[in-house]
Amino acid sequence: MTADTTGGRTAGVAVRGLTVFYDAQCSLCTFLRDWLVRQPQLVPLEMVPAGSDEARRRFPGLDHAATLDEITVVGDAGQVYRGGAAWIVTLWALREHRGLAHRLGTPSGALLAKGAVLAAAKWRGTQWGGAQQGDGKGGGRAYRRGDGWSYHPSQGWTYNPPGCADGSCATQP
Repeated sequence: MTADTTGGRTAGVAVRGLTVFYDAQCSLCTFLRDWLVRQPQLVPLEMVPAGSDEARRRFPGLDHAATLDEITVVGDAGQVYRGGAAWIVTLWALREHRGLAHRLGTPSGALLAKGAVLAAAKWRGTQWGGAQQGDGKGGGRAYRRGDGWSYHPSQGWTYNPPGCADGSCATQP
């Protein structure tokens, strides 16, 4: 499979390995990571926690905040796939799912892949933060990322650096 996802710089370059970023704080994401590593692979998949120190070290030019918001896969020649395209290329790497990836690679299949990504994101959104957080306005769920950022519908985004759960550390954007 080849991809032209970076302005022509990787056109015609074969994909020999893929790095799949997953949200290590998301139960659906870790379930899918575990499922992927058990599948027979035609193209090796390497799983890396999105937003992690390892991800930042290995891919310094990547928008790491975006990898926590949307599934992202990077090919060994620098190809970047997001959303439905990321799911399709990941399935393409699996021996038993390559045919499905080819079907999803069509215009109508891409709509189905996009719908699956949106459904997963919606489910994921209902799971963030675990228990309901009371905000006096009917609730809502908090979302906490591993990099210290958290979101609550009534408070918006806040930053608590890792290791500063008591709020004693200085707040940084």
